[in-house]
Amino acid sequence: MYRVYGDLLSGNCYKIKLLMSYLSLPHEWVRVDILKGESRTPEFLAKNPNGKIPVLELEPGEYLFESNAILYYLADGTPYLPRAKLDRARVLQWQSFEQYSHEPYIAVARYIAKYLGLPAERQSEYESKRAGGYRALRVMEQRLASARFFVGERLSIADISLYAYTHVAHEGGFSLAEYPAVRRWIGEIERHPGHVAMPTG
Repeated sequence: MYRVYGDLLSGNCYKIKLLMSYLSLPHEWVRVDILKGESRTPEFLAKNPNGKIPVLELEPGEYLFESNAILYYLADGTPYLPRAKLDRARVLQWQSFEQYSHEPYIAVARYIAKYLGLPAERQSEYESKRAGGYRALRVMEQRLASARFFVGERLSIADISLYAYTHVAHEGGFSLAEYPAVRRWIGEIERHPGHVAMPTG
């Protein structure tokens, strides 16, 4: 059985939970509270020296970290990772977009607002995330206005990667009112068999 170390309120961790639910993969979830420094302990750093969640334990002493790498590993051989060479490259393309053009804005703004309580000393940083976040949403809207999903005609780990933080973008102060295709896509994902909601908290 797989063991996952993480926090389900983190979009990067929730991605893993969501795919595992879609695939009905048995697993044990071990909560790691980063706000309490639990990802910086010697025990955790032995699993991921970068001190970040999530971490997937494949077997005792064998670990895989970085959320999209974990998704890729778990989805291999399933319908959530296309077989065609170009489609697989497009999955990586959108996952790279998520990590470099989406997550640094939408996820970071959410973290500052939701988990830190928008402290005065980070107000300017929070405001600086807005332009980048809305730019990412416009790119997503353009793609989804002419496509059901990001790659092909079925849900893939590209969608799971982008859904994780997009569906809670409002918690970082982003409105999806002007992005009807993104809202339609969120609804499709939430109706997908095996869907599990991100916990509230």
